[in-house]
Amino acid sequence: MSKTGLITGAASGLGYEFSNLLARDHYDLVLVDINESNLLKTKQKIEEKYNIGVETIICDLGKPETASLIYQQIKHRNIDILINNAGFGLFGFFAETNPETEESMINVHILTMTQLTKLIIKGMIRKGSGKILNISSLGAFVPGPLMSVYYATKAFILSFSEALANEVKGTGVTVTVLCPGVTRTNFQNTTAFHSNTKASKMKRFTHDADKVASYGYNAMKAGKSSAVPGILNKFIVLLSRLLPRRINAQMVRKIQMKIRC
Repeated sequence: MSKTGLITGAASGLGYEFSNLLARDHYDLVLVDINESNLLKTKQKIEEKYNIGVETIICDLGKPETASLIYQQIKHRNIDILINNAGFGLFGFFAETNPETEESMINVHILTMTQLTKLIIKGMIRKGSGKILNISSLGAFVPGPLMSVYYATKAFILSFSEALANEVKGTGVTVTVLCPGVTRTNFQNTTAFHSNTKASKMKRFTHDADKVASYGYNAMKAGKSSAVPGILNKFIVLLSRLLPRRINAQMVRKIQMKIRC
């Protein structure tokens, strides 16, 4: 019987890399994204390279009813791996940022992710096997001035995933949360990341999407509950736990102002 993996935000970046990793391991794919053009290109590339089946679902994960609509299209399938990868950011002072964009972000990162996980995990538990990988962020460990809603939603993903990983122990299902730092993807374009001298200097601290995806994928296969790629990122997590949260917030604000202004 063929195995199937479902990936949200599969048209580019980490989602594209996860798609290739699953295809390499002979999983049929259900790829979900709002970007129809890029998603169809991803489907074509993978089908040309691997002998697997690829189904695409074009939808807006920022709409409240999206998880149910996705499930209606895949409920006849056994989903062996679910990767909740879709996400985007928004930079600016909370009092000035666009509320509709923030609502969509909350829906993508929290509502749709949570609902889709609930719909799929039930079948995994019934059959006694399955793996879920949720993509959080290094920002989940600290308050994030100038990206306050983004950091808060990523904190939800981290807490939710770690709690769920504990709940499913002994069921044959595992839940892993990946918390990458700055990664070379299209994310910077969706957060109004500016290319200036200071931002360019930050490139030395970024990781390639394929390496981050591989790290998270291997952690998921090993059944780990959490994964933070990179020695520096691990140190930052440790430091954030030792410092008062108000100090963390001050530090994040200074960093955000330097690289985005």
